[in-house]
Amino acid sequence: QAQLVESGGGLVQAGASLRLSCALSGRTFSNYIMGWFRQAPGKEREFVASISTSGSRTYYADNVKGRFTITRDNAKKTLYLQMSSLKPEDTAVYYCAAETRLTGWPVTSWTAYDYWGQGTQVTVSS
Repeated sequence: QAQLVESGGGLVQAGASLRLSCALSGRTFSNYIMGWFRQAPGKEREFVASISTSGSRTYYADNVKGRFTITRDNAKKTLYLQMSSLKPEDTAVYYCAAETRLTGWPVTSWTAYDYWGQGTQVTVSS
């Protein structure tokens, strides 16, 4: 069973930057499409970004495009989300997820992902 563990969340002011990390154990990281999702209180889980198995392709939600960057280090079995120019509306619990069936590209639906981390809280104050 794969285990994903996120880290790097915290409380920052608007305009600041933050980098989230997600480490995978128990499976071959390079076989999976990886994604980041977020969920704010009272809202549905929302797609943020995804990255192909090699890292050569990335895809972003419109509301984070140009501010967030998803990357991966397959040797370290770690996924990253660099967040810049943070806004209060970015406040949410952020989850990393692994898509194991490689059903297509891009993979934006949370239902397509098989393994999930526990989430890390990001709070952006105005």
